[in-house]
Amino acid sequence: MVVVELIQSLVFFGNSANLVRYFLQYMHYSVAQSSNMLTNFMGTSFLLSIVAGYINDTVLSTLIAFIVYVSIELLGFILLTYQATHSNLLPSENETPSYIQAAVLYIGLGAIAIGIGGTKATLPTHGANQLDPNKQNLISSFFNWYYFSINTASIFAATLMVWIEENCGWGWSFTISAILVFCSISIFSSGSRIYRLKQPAGSPLKGLIKVIVASTRKTIDAAAVQVYHNDKEQSYAKETSYNKFKFLNKALKDDTIEVSQVEDTKAFLGLLPIFATTIVLNCCVAQLMTFSVQQGNFMNRKISNFTITTQSISVIPLFFILGTIGLIEKSKDLYSNTGATYNKFYQPLVRMGVGLTLTAVSMAVAAVVESWRLAELNKGYAISVFWLTGQNFLLVLSEVFAVGGMLELFYSDAPNGMKSVSTSLSWCSISLGYFLSSVLVTVCNSVSGRFGQAWIEGQDLNHDRLDLFYALLCLLSLLNVILYVYFAKRY
Repeated sequence: MVVVELIQSLVFFGNSANLVRYFLQYMHYSVAQSSNMLTNFMGTSFLLSIVAGYINDTVLSTLIAFIVYVSIELLGFILLTYQATHSNLLPSENETPSYIQAAVLYIGLGAIAIGIGGTKATLPTHGANQLDPNKQNLISSFFNWYYFSINTASIFAATLMVWIEENCGWGWSFTISAILVFCSISIFSSGSRIYRLKQPAGSPLKGLIKVIVASTRKTIDAAAVQVYHNDKEQSYAKETSYNKFKFLNKALKDDTIEVSQVEDTKAFLGLLPIFATTIVLNCCVAQLMTFSVQQGNFMNRKISNFTITTQSISVIPLFFILGTIGLIEKSKDLYSNTGATYNKFYQPLVRMGVGLTLTAVSMAVAAVVESWRLAELNKGYAISVFWLTGQNFLLVLSEVFAVGGMLELFYSDAPNGMKSVSTSLSWCSISLGYFLSSVLVTVCNSVSGRFGQAWIEGQDLNHDRLDLFYALLCLLSLLNVILYVYFAKRY
């Protein structure tokens, strides 16, 4: 699963990192259209993971589901390869695409988005299903190495794949992507005889909705009658060791509701507040792909006579992150060899708390660096682009702790029939984080513009106040940490 995810992430990040240039140079869309197309493509890919997760839990086994999703993705890359290598499917110079040319592009992108969303919903759950659910250390290690593969793919995507696109053309990029996707299908299918497969058990949301409706109806009935008696509900209330969502206990007054359905509903609803607190993290990560790149364009990017690209700076922290994940796994092994039980530090909720805290620290560092950059610029001096490494490292490190912990938590604590849907919430958080970023920029500019100058509305960051926007994100991240601690203590 780790190798297959590495291939899938390499294909996804390798193309999306530079896809704007394909829209601009090959399809002749405007800058604004190209940017929106890219964000829509990435957002749709992550959001489709929720749909795929529901299908996995309801209709298809993870084995069949993966082959279906990735086969659709393969067809998408084949279609884009054909378009990129045939001039009749590309617009002429200075002309926008025709309806047919645009349709081919959107169908190809849509098919790829289905494949990406499907694999994100399938691989983590399928991999964890192969392990003993009673051995939490193994499940934790799997998700760490799963995230390790994503970061490794990001390094190759930002270097090798981007170089191929820039020097060999997009026809080669799409062709190589199609070959890699086919390889991922072959590697995944090779283990079909030994996989531990969990068959879908029908729609998991039906039971959840049924419990909520029944508890609401019985609450209204009890308020009208003011007295009620139900042995099943009272027995359950005495036996349960927690008091979360006690109002759902009233659903047991309905003879068609089982105790297991109430427990599953409580388990899933209990994950939602934790999920909500991760959106701010991904909102901050969005700045890594947007404003940080623009900052680097105004900084000193020279090493001797060689000028480096700003995007390549993001690769440096990834190497440290790979080492960090290895150290975490090594420390877990050393700790387990002492005969001690599962260390609290490695628990998902603790790791997520560390990750969210590091997010606030990274935004504070970003605000300081940008303020210093502007001050030195006013003196006629451009600071080194490597000063962005600190904030990038902290932000990527926060992802390692938070996303790794979130995947483990959402898998381990999800109801048995909702493993894929719950795990998909991790990817849905990324999509909502990008959306929140756009909303914050708009609101921030609107409010700050009323008091003088909009912070980040201009075309030139040298005349904007990005440092104040970073400070705002730091404050929001701190408030988010407080909110997370509140929910985590009551989880």
